[in-house]
Amino acid sequence: MTVPVEAPVAGAGEVPAGFDAFDQLATMVALADPDGHCLYANSALENTLGVSRRTLQRGSVLDWLGEAAQFADTLRLVARNEIATSRFDATMKRAGGSELPVHVIVSQTDWPQRVLVELIEIEQQTRLDREERTLGLAQANKELVRNLAHEIKNPLGGIRGAAQLLAMELPGKELAEYTNVIIHEADRLQALVDRLLAPHRRPHVVSDVNIHEVCERVRSLVLAEFPRGLTVVRDYDTSIPEFRGDREQLIQAVLNVVHNATQALSGGRADGGSPYAGRIARGDAMILLRTRIVRQATFGRQRFRLALELHIEDNGPGVPEDLRDRIFHPLVSGREGGSGLGLTLAQTFVQQHQGTIECDSVPGRTVFRILIPLP
Repeated sequence: MTVPVEAPVAGAGEVPAGFDAFDQLATMVALADPDGHCLYANSALENTLGVSRRTLQRGSVLDWLGEAAQFADTLRLVARNEIATSRFDATMKRAGGSELPVHVIVSQTDWPQRVLVELIEIEQQTRLDREERTLGLAQANKELVRNLAHEIKNPLGGIRGAAQLLAMELPGKELAEYTNVIIHEADRLQALVDRLLAPHRRPHVVSDVNIHEVCERVRSLVLAEFPRGLTVVRDYDTSIPEFRGDREQLIQAVLNVVHNATQALSGGRADGGSPYAGRIARGDAMILLRTRIVRQATFGRQRFRLALELHIEDNGPGVPEDLRDRIFHPLVSGREGGSGLGLTLAQTFVQQHQGTIECDSVPGRTVFRILIPLP
């Protein structure tokens, strides 16, 4: 990476002019002194670490990587001009205890005793490719489901009507039980078809949306259903601005994700024998709702200056491994009797707000991450 040579030399503890341009990069960039004191961190680094820039600049870059000793040696060698640049793979330590594999590039700058550090997420390109495939597959699935639902809907009304006419002609009540079964099952299929078609035909009610009002509404609904044994933790960034959207759609999207979590926590999944299942009954079930602002976020094939990031985390058994790549597909469910439409609808509603939703799950921790662009 080339640093602008026309920028004036900075004094001790000062950030060189012109570094604001690094906030436009998706790559994580920092400026440090030979001892590791952080002089500057760009938006991408701030977002990835989950720590504010002001806090980062009060600390040391050596605290970010598990390979601190190697990092410290590299900084000193580059600062003393013994080597011009150095690259190595390391593990970044993020807020909350999670780790991220990164490729580290340490380079000289035009300023004495200033070292430039670049950190590239090793899985970033893999994630972008996966997101693009998921988006294309979701569009194909929705088109298939919509066409299939229309094909089912047309003859369904005829079947129900014929069963009603037949019931009127039957001589005894005993035979009417069979026509009642036909009518009941036709109504059940009609309800399923209506749910499949709802996201496509429902008009948008666009207004100013406060994401915390959405979260609080979902929280009150869930705690009304599970007044005991479930804790819903709130970690909100109250500085997040309102945005234009459909409030009811977003409530439904978040509620579907949270409802899936409560079912897993109560042992309602097919793998209910897991030691993590049944936590609501034991009283140690937890759902976390966390909101943050992400800068220079790339998703849905677009780059956004600001985006809302909503984390919905639970301490349940996790998504079964054989379902992790298919949980947003329609009619796919890990719960006996589940319709498999909850997460599909959540994904549809989020995408209608130009956003994206993704899932990261291991036993004991499942995180759904919703990203929506902000004005």
